[in-house]
Amino acid sequence: MDTTVASSTEIRPFIYHASQAELDDLRRRIQATRWPEKETVADTSQGVPLGPLQDLARYWATDYDWRKCEAKLNALPQFVTRIDGLDIHFIHVRSKHEDALPVIVSHGWPGSILEQIKLVGPLTDPTAFGGRAKDAFDVVIPSIPGYGFSGKPATTGWSHARMARAWIELMRRLGYMRYVAQGGDVGGQITDAMAVEAPAELVAIHTNFLFALPEDISNTLQAGAPPPSDLSDLERRALDKLRVFFTRNAGYAIEMATRPQTLYGHADSPVALAAWLIDHGDGDDQPAATVLAAMRTPTQGQPPERLTRDDVLDNITLYWLTNTGVSSARSYWDNKPPYFGPKKFSIPAAFTVFPGEIYQPSRRWAERGYANLSYFHEVDKGGHFAAWEEPLLFASEMRAAFKSLR
Repeated sequence: MDTTVASSTEIRPFIYHASQAELDDLRRRIQATRWPEKETVADTSQGVPLGPLQDLARYWATDYDWRKCEAKLNALPQFVTRIDGLDIHFIHVRSKHEDALPVIVSHGWPGSILEQIKLVGPLTDPTAFGGRAKDAFDVVIPSIPGYGFSGKPATTGWSHARMARAWIELMRRLGYMRYVAQGGDVGGQITDAMAVEAPAELVAIHTNFLFALPEDISNTLQAGAPPPSDLSDLERRALDKLRVFFTRNAGYAIEMATRPQTLYGHADSPVALAAWLIDHGDGDDQPAATVLAAMRTPTQGQPPERLTRDDVLDNITLYWLTNTGVSSARSYWDNKPPYFGPKKFSIPAAFTVFPGEIYQPSRRWAERGYANLSYFHEVDKGGHFAAWEEPLLFASEMRAAFKSLR
């Protein structure tokens, strides 16, 4: 491997406490928001509607308590180590069970490590959650460069492949000589890239968003080629969903991939940041009355109790306190399309289909995208933020996906 490790390989304990001045400033800024007029439509086709966002902002400024989230994070073992000239923050929890399988789990955008912390208990201590001791994992959850508590790149070039090499170095630094990897959204691209890098220690991957599409399908999406003539009804629906997403709901990705530095409002206005992170490709336009539920659960169609309002505000507040609205957006500039296409590696690849995800690929697509598809399963609940929304189900999928490697 082309090593890009900084001179120091020290792993340092990490803990975070926001100052009271920072939290007071956040509330002051929320309350001082200069609001625009109401949207002129009765759905979400113009973006996040005024009324529900004002309701959320009032709660954020008066009742929300960041200290609860801070306590949850600080209850977990957190560390920082310098890799490729950048501080990489990560959670690392070793299981009490012998022969636990190490796994590195990567988050996406507009998420953070908060997407995955609900997995820590079920994965590291499966006997407390209906599993078996032999199902246990050691869990590593890093913050992507430019996100959360990791360092912010001061130069260009932090591609998914470069992030993958950093994750490979991190696992070596932790002493793991055999491990698996998991990811969805941006984390899925990093996980695929790890497999392409092909370190000897990485023995399998699991993803929950399929970027490894067959070449004819990726050409249809990215090059405007006509769709294949042999699509099943399921595949035609999946292709239509992807087309709708990229033509109507992916404006945020285009802006971040082309003009991320223009998003100064993310650093100056908490409400501007919140609206940007909430308005994340819900699919078809929704009546305005349903938007508060979408804020509580950022995937259309999922019951609001799957994520609480505090869950969503925890994530937004983490972006605010770390001032990573622009630096996380800039990661899209370093990772422009094409995103889709077959992935060339030989280790086993597992995939879970969630019904609330942006699209639901067929087994045939997964088999043609991954040369060695070892596991494919469709579940009955969960969406784009499946680990966050359905942690017990997600953990059970990870156990099943990697069962043959025990």
